[in-house]
Amino acid sequence: MRLLLLFFFFFLFSGFSSGAKRCHPSDRAALLKFKYSFANPDQILQSWMPEFDCCDWYGVECNETTNRVDSLVTTVQLNGTIPDVIANLTYLRTLRLRKSPFLVGEIPPAIGELKNLVSLELNWNSLTGSVPAFLARLKKLWFLDLSFNKLSGTIPASLSTFPEIIGIDLSRNQLTGSIPESFGNLKGNIYLVLSHNKLSGEIPASLGNANFVRVLISRNNFTGSALMFFKASKTSDTIDISRNNFAFDFSEASFMADTLVDLDISHNKIWGGIPSRITDCVVLQSLNVSYNRLCGEIPSGWKLKYRSQPFDNTSYLHNRCLCGSPLQPCKR
Repeated sequence: MRLLLLFFFFFLFSGFSSGAKRCHPSDRAALLKFKYSFANPDQILQSWMPEFDCCDWYGVECNETTNRVDSLVTTVQLNGTIPDVIANLTYLRTLRLRKSPFLVGEIPPAIGELKNLVSLELNWNSLTGSVPAFLARLKKLWFLDLSFNKLSGTIPASLSTFPEIIGIDLSRNQLTGSIPESFGNLKGNIYLVLSHNKLSGEIPASLGNANFVRVLISRNNFTGSALMFFKASKTSDTIDISRNNFAFDFSEASFMADTLVDLDISHNKIWGGIPSRITDCVVLQSLNVSYNRLCGEIPSGWKLKYRSQPFDNTSYLHNRCLCGSPLQPCKR
């Protein structure tokens, strides 16, 4: 029995010692400084103890080849500001600090030093200040999510210079101003989410040059036309421009027949008729054109693959003079 215990402790402590060698000392030091920068270190990240391998700590992942920390993901209640020591985690590819209502202050310039970042998610916190222009230094970034914070100011034009970006989510903040014209230079298939802000002005025509797979800009104060998002050559699956002050002729819109799934233009001042070519949108599942100034007969002959019935009257209510099924018959 004693011999078995000796073997047990031998393997236990040899595991600790080999594990300790895996964690790079500078990464361990940076993570511990990160933890103890907050006002509540004893209540958070309790597995972050120096005697254990930092690659096994909660929310930490290390690259299997280099053993350097390449992912830091936490949803614990961080209390304080993002410390500058985060810049010492130079191999980070994913940084996700979210759902911490007491994570406050501005996004520090140290974030801009993380040149290997692919995904930066600082959402559902209480961050303030502006969206920093220095984030454009993160040339490997694919996904930027700063949603559900208290960020203010304008959207920096430099965010259009990410060479590999596929998603930008700045929704649920207090951003003002307009969408930068340079966003028309975004390459590839882009998810653009700017809803629930205080953005205003007209959408730059240049955005018609970009291919937004998903464009969500609802609950702002945009004016003018949004027709640049409605082109048959695009591959959008979701367009939500609802609850703005858009005013344009919807009869001029074209649609993505094979990709459009959700369309919401409700609560605007959009006029004209609903073009019959919308019935070619075979995968459309959600449609809302209510609370506008649309007129004319609602198109019929839908070719929907995933709906057994056309859209009901709630999709069309409160327009100027729409008629036909499912609303009142048109007067002949």
